[in-house]
Amino acid sequence: METRLLEQFVAVATEGSVTRAAERLWAAQSTVSAGLASLERTLGVRLFERTGRALVLTTAGEDLLPHARAVLESLERMRDLATVDDADLRGRVRLGIFTSMDVVDLTGVLRRFRRRHPLVAVELMTSPTGTTGLVQDLLAGRVDLAYSGLPNPPGGLVVEPLREMPFRVFTAADHPLADRASVSLAELADEPFVDTAHGFGNRVLLDQAFDRLGIRRRIVAEMNDMPAVIRFAAAGLGVGVVPDPGVAHEGAVLELEDDVPPLRIGLAMRAAPEPNRATRTLARDIVAARVAQVPTDGREARLVAAPRLPSVSPPRSPRRSRAGARSSGSSSAG
Repeated sequence: METRLLEQFVAVATEGSVTRAAERLWAAQSTVSAGLASLERTLGVRLFERTGRALVLTTAGEDLLPHARAVLESLERMRDLATVDDADLRGRVRLGIFTSMDVVDLTGVLRRFRRRHPLVAVELMTSPTGTTGLVQDLLAGRVDLAYSGLPNPPGGLVVEPLREMPFRVFTAADHPLADRASVSLAELADEPFVDTAHGFGNRVLLDQAFDRLGIRRRIVAEMNDMPAVIRFAAAGLGVGVVPDPGVAHEGAVLELEDDVPPLRIGLAMRAAPEPNRATRTLARDIVAARVAQVPTDGREARLVAAPRLPSVSPPRSPRRSRAGARSSGSSSAG
């Protein structure tokens, strides 16, 4: 039985769709469909039933799925144990990122990582629903590591802090409040707002702050990144209350008087099953690259805690892996 057939089975079971599974595996739909059919013939059972547009596991499929996952996890562990040193690391790491925010010097991290581990392919992925979508992808196994800005991440994840960003108020230069040093959310209650879309960590925090005040605000535009919020606020479309990413803009920036927690961005990975060695190594490199950020007003952000990510344990097997792999990597943040 080929490993790829089990990978296709697990991917379709996770996604509930051949189309999404094919996208996850970087394969053609016909290849995934043919793989499922082949696996069903080999096992002599049907694994899925079609319900409308979704694929649902049969009883046999539900019984076999945990065993398929266990086989794949065991094979991954075997590859880790067969790796003698870091230069022999191989495999794939899927990293979920924010494309419009420099959380760390990610391009530098990836450049050095690829130089040291040319047999590891790093794939960069994004989500249209921001941190919420990335965390869902992480829990579903669609990515191996992900940036997270959720104030309360779900259980089963290990999250290492990378950066803290305080909320500030952005307006057009000629806005009536532009000459103020600070402003409260209550004073902004009647203003039109520009904000990020639902699911972004900063949107979750700000919505919670307005809910506590009993204020229902009017949002006139939703963006998929924070710099766009600041640009449109500077253009006079509305006010923007977002963490300060330090981008240049032509508007005014005011301190927020309310006690809104800063956006705390961290690197998240699943606690179980244990990530492969390549994933743990890249996670270690990203956490090591974090630095204290200096906002535009010159005040230094608070230093973050020491890392607690799983250590990269030394291999138990002295044998060198002989399996071939192509050097691969991503040159774009999406």
